[in-house]
Amino acid sequence: MSDAKAWVLAASDADILKPWDQKGYKLPGGAPYSPSGFMTFVGASAMVTGKTMGAYPAPKALLSAVYEGSLVPFDTALKIEARWFTNIVMNPSSSAMIRSLFISKGALEKGAVRPKEVPDQRVKTVGVLGSGMMGAGIALVAAQAGVEVVLVDQNQDVADKGKAYSEKYLNAGIKRGKVSDKNKIETLNRILATDDYTKLSAADLIIEAVFEDTQVKSDVTKAVLEIVPKNCIFASNTSTLPITELAKASKYPENYIGIHFFSPVEKMLLVEIIKGEKTDNLAVAKALDFVRQIKKTPIVVNDARFFYANRCIIPYLNEGLRMITEGIPPSIIESAAKQLGFPLGPIQLVDETSIELGAKIARATRAAMGKSYPNDQIDEILFWMEDNGRLGRKAKAGFFNYNENGKRDGFWTGLEEKYPISKTIPHLTEVQHRLMFIQALEAVRALEEGVLMDIREGDVGAVLGWGFAPWSGGPLSWLDILGTPYAAERSQELCNTYGSRFDCPPLLADMGKNNEAFYERFSPEKLDTTL
Repeated sequence: MSDAKAWVLAASDADILKPWDQKGYKLPGGAPYSPSGFMTFVGASAMVTGKTMGAYPAPKALLSAVYEGSLVPFDTALKIEARWFTNIVMNPSSSAMIRSLFISKGALEKGAVRPKEVPDQRVKTVGVLGSGMMGAGIALVAAQAGVEVVLVDQNQDVADKGKAYSEKYLNAGIKRGKVSDKNKIETLNRILATDDYTKLSAADLIIEAVFEDTQVKSDVTKAVLEIVPKNCIFASNTSTLPITELAKASKYPENYIGIHFFSPVEKMLLVEIIKGEKTDNLAVAKALDFVRQIKKTPIVVNDARFFYANRCIIPYLNEGLRMITEGIPPSIIESAAKQLGFPLGPIQLVDETSIELGAKIARATRAAMGKSYPNDQIDEILFWMEDNGRLGRKAKAGFFNYNENGKRDGFWTGLEEKYPISKTIPHLTEVQHRLMFIQALEAVRALEEGVLMDIREGDVGAVLGWGFAPWSGGPLSWLDILGTPYAAERSQELCNTYGSRFDCPPLLADMGKNNEAFYERFSPEKLDTTL
């Protein structure tokens, strides 16, 4: 402190003159109007737009503040920067993102919806049934978190391949300097790969990740329950099958729950926990404590067809495919989604998750819903693609063409031959509204029906689970940004033009009449979060 005071007292005018105030100072890289500076800012603008697709206001504001500030004296530049900062602070996107991705996300991770009366339920040993991509990923993240893992499959070779997934991942981490040799050894030592069900006898949580078939899951459940302790919690990683139905295979349905991971498990932040009709709070607490152990973000929802995430994702995919059949160019559909901030457009996402899987889900849904099934138009294009062997990226042939390395190489020309481009192309905003509203309205219905129990889970789950326009804070936050009166009116316009899937839910219609916001009516402070 004394040295600093001495320097200040002894400093000359030259010492305290900032570099940019000195005579002859030149901006590094050149002023914006110089040839070199011009190229710098053109390149920077292209890079920012390429990364954000114009969906996020802050990066553009930051670049604008730098560009405009470099044209004027420093004091004026500070005013420009302050005004751009104020512009961002006042943008509803800022408060929505802060609320969902910081405040709400943090609250959920700290147990905001955890049953308060249940004591700590941290998992010591988890049994993972099925060592495919999902099972192997679950085993990896659990072992990394210090949990003992018993990875079981139908034969030893298959189980060993599941464990090898962890070894390959850890080896890649070592190359990047993210994992130490010691950490690799300790993690792999926590995974016991086996074909012997009796090794599960010490497990306090079982996660079933076998083939997506009710009978297969039922058989596995019954076999395992003969071995594990009575109080062991049994979870299914199913993404579509109702938990209440699956729980019928268990002698203890109160201990049965859904723990839905997203793929790839080691990268995706969200885990969807699904309560069946008879699921007890002990099972909910166990699932939440396990998700906290593996450093993921949980949401808890009630059992319903496709739960929460998939009931919103599937309409997004279907709307994209429906627009293809209407003659809207696939490039416009994908661009509209990317400019909304979605990491993947609906058509690319169908290819990534596989057209074969989409067709399988369509058949199962049609069988379950019967005459009320609404997606014949979607089935036509899915089944046609399937019949043509266009099964998606895994087959290197889907809506996109792929080179020998599996990289996308433009849209398949056969698509346009089957569904010619329409002479009248809708405005980009119209396409974007269809993609956004089809998901947001489903989120409202989930809240209306009690599938969502906490509004925060609806928004956090959407952004982390499938990348719903992160700048919006999530579908319910987006409707608040639009204003419920306009949202209700616009959804009815879309309904009149495109069909009943856009019908305004009664909840939204009621809120629109009263100009009520979701984060007013369903404020977390008003909710009973004790489950």
